Amino acid sequence: MEENNTLTLNTKKFGEIDVDKNFIFEFVSPIIGFENLKKYAIIDIKPDSPFKWLQSIEDMELAFPITLCSYFEIDYQFDIPDEEAQKIDIQNADDVFVFNIVNIPNSNPQGATVNMVAPIILNLANKKAMQTILKDTNFEVRYKLYKQADTEV
Repeated sequence: MEENNTLTLNTKKFGEIDVDKNFIFEFVSPIIGFENLKKYAIIDIKPDSPFKWLQSIEDMELAFPITLCSYFEIDYQFDIPDEEAQKIDIQNADDVFVFNIVNIPNSNPQGATVNMVAPIILNLANKKAMQTILKDTNFEVRYKLYKQADTEV
């Protein structure tokens, strides 16, 4: 019998969707404020969009918008401390993918900010993930994605 490689979720935000099991990650260090939720899927609703969604598998009402800083040409480089890398068993830098949670105000999408202090780190090789807090950094918790938003009142 062939194993089905998709999981059907009935989410609050997207309704019923099929998720590729290869895009489901187990968080060994949870997302801050959501310590009881460990499994999330990366959802790509609009393939041409710079935004993806981190959908909880355990709470269908919870989904975080996420992005790659490189989509916005943001210089975002940091070292993952060894003790953090060990938590998700990083063996090869090519297996690491870093997303950042985005805050998109309903009333002003151009005022979107990205949290650069607490990245989401994924290990593609073993499907382990974590949120980490960068220490001694000049990165911002609410970095504006769209600079023209600075001129709005």
